[in-house]
Amino acid sequence: MDKRNGSVRWGIATMLFFVSALNYLDRQVLSVLAPTIQKELGLSDMDYSYITSAFLLSYTIMYAISGTIIDRLGTRKGFFWFVGGWSIANVLHGFAKTVMQFSIFRFFLGAAESANFPAGVKAASEWFPVKERALAIGLLNAGSSAGAALAVPMVSFIAITFNWQMAFVITGLLGAVWMFFWWRHYYIPSQHPRISVEELALIEEDKEPESGTTGNGHLFWQLLRKRQAWGCYVARILIDPCTYFLIFWIPKYLQEQQGLSLSELGYFAWIPYVALALGTVAGGIIPRALINKGWTLDRSRKTTMLLASLLVPLFCFLLFNTTHVAIAILAIAGVMFGHGLWGNITIPAEVFPKRVHATLTGIGGTLGGITAIGVQFMVGWTVQNLSYKPIFIAVGIIYLLTFLLVQLLIGKLGVIISLNK
Repeated sequence: MDKRNGSVRWGIATMLFFVSALNYLDRQVLSVLAPTIQKELGLSDMDYSYITSAFLLSYTIMYAISGTIIDRLGTRKGFFWFVGGWSIANVLHGFAKTVMQFSIFRFFLGAAESANFPAGVKAASEWFPVKERALAIGLLNAGSSAGAALAVPMVSFIAITFNWQMAFVITGLLGAVWMFFWWRHYYIPSQHPRISVEELALIEEDKEPESGTTGNGHLFWQLLRKRQAWGCYVARILIDPCTYFLIFWIPKYLQEQQGLSLSELGYFAWIPYVALALGTVAGGIIPRALINKGWTLDRSRKTTMLLASLLVPLFCFLLFNTTHVAIAILAIAGVMFGHGLWGNITIPAEVFPKRVHATLTGIGGTLGGITAIGVQFMVGWTVQNLSYKPIFIAVGIIYLLTFLLVQLLIGKLGVIISLNK
């Protein structure tokens, strides 16, 4: 072990990568199989939007609640039980035959999966100093992209080899494997049996302002009154709908607009999700490298966010001005890379004390989910009655707008604020 930096925290980051991969693998099974299931069961695009919105409804309601639960139970217990819950819900999809049944199981899946990012951000905050949190949370985000990428070939293979029902069952059962490793290896740093004194000192090097706040209800309202908190929320309100569009609708877009079959989807559609994973990791690596060159965290992160905000509209413009499937896939990959590079979920860990990260992330996720529910219906109507083009135009605009609002509301990143005032 490197006594300066240690290795235990990077093992924790690896587990966070895999839990996010599992989270998005499970939610992405339906997206990959949507045309197949729609054809077999006679479901329309609006039916599909109702099913995806059932997920978002529970995800939205539970996001803030799950964040509070994680803060109360602790990361180790909370994560364990939520992963078990969403794994069971995913398996149940294999037994659904109607819109109502899919919607019910999707509702339960969203309720349990809502804990992934509040718990993941809290775990990253517990195990990493502020200067490394963008990279740690980038790995958490990269896992979600890797899971979405893996879902395309894996789910296609299982569905073609067996049937679409088995795709839900097999992917759902993978949760038990992660739960075993998590329960065995995750502890807070001060209680971990393998951590070195040097690594513990590195993790605890940041001095956070003391807070006299007590009680989660009081904390909830106190955060709502903070201008910087609304900077975090705006980043979720505006960018989360883009996240759900990219996850839920891109596989359908490639099949319906670019003419890929289910087997061809398995061969090619993983590429944009790998780009998304690379973008989330780059969103942590680039600021860290700039910090090592003497840049402030604020300057390094905002330079990266601005770069992402300019890349997305460039690739959106390329996308709706091409008729070649290869260029379309590369353009989507560019959009997803920029989306991952932006790093909206990292912001709370760079502004607020670590003890409120799960709650703050949960509130932001709830507000982002409320927006996303309405956007899902708008996407369904737009795709069914117009085309995907207006949606990609909106996606191209939103990142730069969000960047400007975050700059206005938060100000400087990397300065942990006090909650006393």
